[in-house]
Amino acid sequence: MKAVDIVEKYLINAQERVDNLHIEGLKIIQNEKFFRYGTDAVLLAWMAGERAKPNFKIADLGTGSGIIPILLANNGAKQIHGLEIQEYVADMAKRSVALNRLEDEVKIVVGDIKNPPELFIPGSYDIVVSNPPYMNESEGFKSPVREVAIARHEILCSMGDVSKTAARLLKDKSRFYLVHKPHRIVDIFCAMREHGIEPKQMIKVRPHEGKEPNMILIEGVKGGNPGIKLGEEIVVYNQDGTYTEEILKIYKKVV
Repeated sequence: MKAVDIVEKYLINAQERVDNLHIEGLKIIQNEKFFRYGTDAVLLAWMAGERAKPNFKIADLGTGSGIIPILLANNGAKQIHGLEIQEYVADMAKRSVALNRLEDEVKIVVGDIKNPPELFIPGSYDIVVSNPPYMNESEGFKSPVREVAIARHEILCSMGDVSKTAARLLKDKSRFYLVHKPHRIVDIFCAMREHGIEPKQMIKVRPHEGKEPNMILIEGVKGGNPGIKLGEEIVVYNQDGTYTEEILKIYKKVV
């Protein structure tokens, strides 16, 4: 069977495509109509991966395409559970995992962040990550495509729901990693503290030098002491549109 035929057998409709991650041959299945992964997912995988050890148990809440578990598994993590409420999106993530032959390391499960399935044992995870919806239900344009709307808006879960479940799953003193938008910072910190996760580090991400940050990376510790560190800011693009040296270094660490 030709390589192209092997890839195509993992696709189930005309809107799906296989994208090359340009990382050691890794590929991901995405639907052209839906929300697709971006730099935010890569940065989150990098931040969590800096702390992850091969024996760590990791949960990804709202895994979407499965990009974060795939990147973490490629970087050495051996036990990663991705939770996704939308059955079709979860199935697409499962096929991406199979396409990359990572079934032993990554399990994608259909379920609700507010009430995870039995596989997600409370107090058993060393790291929980999430790239949750960035906007509350009342802000911004809401896409008519339900899958996109769910990915962008807090329709099925709130920041409080994500923090509550992260705290429930984590071992004491273990870490929660999150990527979000700067304008939600008060909501994020309040939700984390309400559920016993102390914000410990924040990194601002700027699209270009001199531009306002459009992303923030946050590390929290379950049962941690008060006190937060501001990490060195990340700039994504040079003025000519190419990636900065710091982003290229991050991409190299992710692989």
